[in-house]
Amino acid sequence: MNSIAVSTAMNSGRRDLVNVRSRSLLVAKWRVLWVVLGFAGIALAAIMRIAFLGMFSGMPSAADLAAALEPQRGDITDRNGVPLARAFPAYSLWFNPAALGGDGPPLVHSPAEVAAALGRIFPDLDVADMTKRLAEGKPGYLRRRILPEDANKIHALGEPALEFPRETERFYPQGSMAAHVLGFVGADGQGHVGMEEVFNKRLTDPATRGASAALAIDTRVQGALEDELSRAMADTNAKGAAGVILDVDTGEVVALASLPSFNPNLIDDAGEANIFNRVTNQVYELGSVMKPITVASAIDAGTVTDLGRRYQSSRPISIGGFQIHDSHSFGASLNVPEALIHSSNIVTAQVADELGGARLNATMRALGMDERPYIELPARGFPLWPPGNWSRITTMTVGYGHGIAITPLHLAEAYAAMVNGGIWRPATLIRVQPGTDVAGRRVFKASTSARMRQLLRLIVDLGTGRKANAAGYRVGGKTGSAEKPGNHGYQKTNIIATFAAAFPMDHPRYVIIAMLDEPQATAASSGQRTAAWNTAPMVGRLVPRIGPLLGIMPDATRDVDISDLAPLVGSGEGE
Repeated sequence: MNSIAVSTAMNSGRRDLVNVRSRSLLVAKWRVLWVVLGFAGIALAAIMRIAFLGMFSGMPSAADLAAALEPQRGDITDRNGVPLARAFPAYSLWFNPAALGGDGPPLVHSPAEVAAALGRIFPDLDVADMTKRLAEGKPGYLRRRILPEDANKIHALGEPALEFPRETERFYPQGSMAAHVLGFVGADGQGHVGMEEVFNKRLTDPATRGASAALAIDTRVQGALEDELSRAMADTNAKGAAGVILDVDTGEVVALASLPSFNPNLIDDAGEANIFNRVTNQVYELGSVMKPITVASAIDAGTVTDLGRRYQSSRPISIGGFQIHDSHSFGASLNVPEALIHSSNIVTAQVADELGGARLNATMRALGMDERPYIELPARGFPLWPPGNWSRITTMTVGYGHGIAITPLHLAEAYAAMVNGGIWRPATLIRVQPGTDVAGRRVFKASTSARMRQLLRLIVDLGTGRKANAAGYRVGGKTGSAEKPGNHGYQKTNIIATFAAAFPMDHPRYVIIAMLDEPQATAASSGQRTAAWNTAPMVGRLVPRIGPLLGIMPDATRDVDISDLAPLVGSGEGE
C-alpha cells in the first residue's frame, strides 16, 4: 500500500514537472513571437516613413537616386600608377522645404537671412539668386561638392531644410596638370573633351566597376614640361604655348601640354575658354622645322647624294610672281648641312624642287600629314593640305614649311620616324606594355635615318639650335620661326616659334616639340622673337630635368659621330 502511494505521488510529481515545463516553453514562445512582431512593426513603420518621405518630401529626384546606384567611375592613372582622376565621396547641399512638416514656412529664418549666411560660407555664392531659390520653396541641389567643414558650418545655422546627401564626385588630384589629356566629367556625369570622354563607357561599365585606366603620361615629365612652357610663355609674353614628348619606338605620349590650361575640378568661364588643345586640334604653318623632312625625303629618293654639293644662296628665287628669300644673307652658296644649320629657305626650296612635288607629297602622306593625327583624343585637327598635284611653287614653299598647316603632334610623329630608323608609328595616350612590338610603316631607309641623326645633332652643335645643347644628352633638333597668316598675307610681327628635338641622338629615345604662339622680343629672349632664342633654350632646360626621370643619364663620353660633316660647315647665324 505504501509502495503504491509512493509510486502514485512520484507519477503526479512528474506530471506537474512536465506541465510546468510546457507552460514555461509556451511562455517563451509567446515572448519570442512578441519580440519578432515588435521588430516587424518597427521595420514596417520605417519602410512606411521612407515611402512617405520619398513620395511627399523634398528628397533627391529619381534621376539623382539612379545616378547614385550607377557603378563608381574608375580611376585614370599615369604610367606609374599615380592617380590623375578618381572618384571620391563628397557632400552636397540639398534644399528640402518639407523637412519641418506641416503648413508652415520651410525655413526657420527668412530666405534672405539664410542666403546671406550661406554667402559668408561660400564667398563666390550669388546671394540674390540664392535668396530667390529659397523663397520659391522648391526642393533641389543648392551646391555640389562641399567640404565637411562647410557642411558643419551650415549645420550650425539650425536649418533642418538644409541637408547634406553624400554622393560620388570626380576629383583631379593633380589640379590642372594634363588637363587637355584628361578632360573632365560634367554635371551630367559624362566625360567630356579628353580621355574622360574616350574612356567614358569603360570607366562606368558595371562589368569593370572600379577598374583603372593607365595612360602613357608620366606625371613627373608632364609637370616639368608644363613648368618650362609656362616659364617660356611668361618670359616672352606669348599668347599661348604647346608641347609634346613622344617615345620614338612606341609612339607613347609621355607628356602633352597646351597653355593656357584649365582646372578640371572647376570648369568656369575662364576654363571653358582654354579647353581648346593646341597640340592636337590646332594646325599651324610651322616653318623651318619642316626642312629636315624635305632633306630626308631627298636623301631617301637619291636626289641628294653629295652633302658637300653647293647651292646658290645669295639671290632670292623668283617663281610665279613670288620671291623666296632668306632672313639675311649667308653667302654666295651653301651645302645641305649649312642650309640646315643656318635655316636657308633658298637652298631648301632648290632641294625640294629637285625632289619634285610627287615625291615630297608621298613622303608627307606616309608621315600622316594629310589626315587628322592618330591619337585617342576626340579633338584632332585636320591639316591644311595643298590639293591636287603640287606645282613647283607649292613644292618649294611646302619644302621649307609654308603652305601646309599641321598640328604639333603631326610634327612629333614625323620626327620620331626620322630618327628611329625610319618607322612611322601613330601616337598613343594608352600605356604600352614593356616588350610590346608596336606596328608601324617604313617611311625612310635606315641609312637615311642615320644620316638625319647626324644632321640634327649638327644643327644643335653648330647651328641655330645651340641653346638646346644640354651637356651630355646629345640633343639634336631644328628651329622654326614662321610668320602667321592673316587677312592680308603673312604677319611679320606675329610668329609661331617651334623647336623640334630628339635625344640622345646616338640612340634616340624621345622626341620633344615645343612651340610658342606669338612670342614677343623681351629681355629674357635677348630682344629676339625667333625659336633659336626662346623655344630652343626651353628645351635645353627641359632635357636635363626629364632625362634622369626617363632613365637617360648624361654621358659626356658619347655622341653622334659628325666628323665627316663638320668640315663641310662654315660659320653663320640663322633663325
